[in-house]
Amino acid sequence: MSTTSIRRSAAIPGRDELHPDCGNCFALCCTAFGFSRSADFPLDKPAGTPCPNLAADFSCGIHDRLRPRGFRGCTVFDCFGAGQAVSQGLFDGFSWRDKPDSRSAMFAVFKIMRQLHEMLWYLAEAQERAFDPETGTAAQELRLAIRKVAGGPVPGLLALDVGTLHHRVRQILVEVSEEVRAAYFAVGDELDEMLLPGADLAGLNLRTLWLCGADLRGACLIAADLRGTDLAAVDLLGADLRDARLEDADLSRALYLTQPQLNSARGSLGTRLPGGLEVPGHWQANQNRGVREL
Repeated sequence: MSTTSIRRSAAIPGRDELHPDCGNCFALCCTAFGFSRSADFPLDKPAGTPCPNLAADFSCGIHDRLRPRGFRGCTVFDCFGAGQAVSQGLFDGFSWRDKPDSRSAMFAVFKIMRQLHEMLWYLAEAQERAFDPETGTAAQELRLAIRKVAGGPVPGLLALDVGTLHHRVRQILVEVSEEVRAAYFAVGDELDEMLLPGADLAGLNLRTLWLCGADLRGACLIAADLRGTDLAAVDLLGADLRDARLEDADLSRALYLTQPQLNSARGSLGTRLPGGLEVPGHWQANQNRGVREL
């Protein structure tokens, strides 16, 4: 079965530039960020230093073997298009190798730009799905403001109060979430005490529960069993989906789902995805090997 058979909802407008284009990036994710030896990485790498697997052309020397080599964390990461915006936009296509003096500023602004692009990802959905025109307008106006500041100059970005901006974005996301979920979730349901923001649902079998419209913002869903579950209007903002079982689940109308969340989970070619999100490579690999656990 090919990936073209994946069932999707329509892509949300305004997200085209929020997908990574590694060919137009100077491997900023492989240099700016650090990581520690763990289940996601086999070694320590300080922030601001190139990964030992980084090639001279900024490609990854083990890109097709990252998971077997212990670099699972690399396969989960997504920059939301910040890498090419910084590399080709703010720094005019000159890499940190071309201009070593730009290294510190480039890495620092990349970390900020990734946060801005992630905010833009969420706000595009909030604008599209808001019922209240005023809320939709507020999402649009904040998107435009963030896009403007993301265009530079670099000193302005480095001086940006990202924390305050996060707070403003979060307020709008919560408002839209409440509007969308209200059409699904019955207040006072016996599951309300369980399905809460930040809930610890790790490893639980959730297949028999009515989840539509649940607020699982920031919930721990590590290794939770959601196979075949309808997740319409479920708020997944910041939810931890590492190793969550999503085979044949319907996420096409879930709220605030991102590529990194999908990349960290387990799924199948029968999983329904929102438009604009890609089937993780390891899902396809498992499917091709016939791994379809029941």
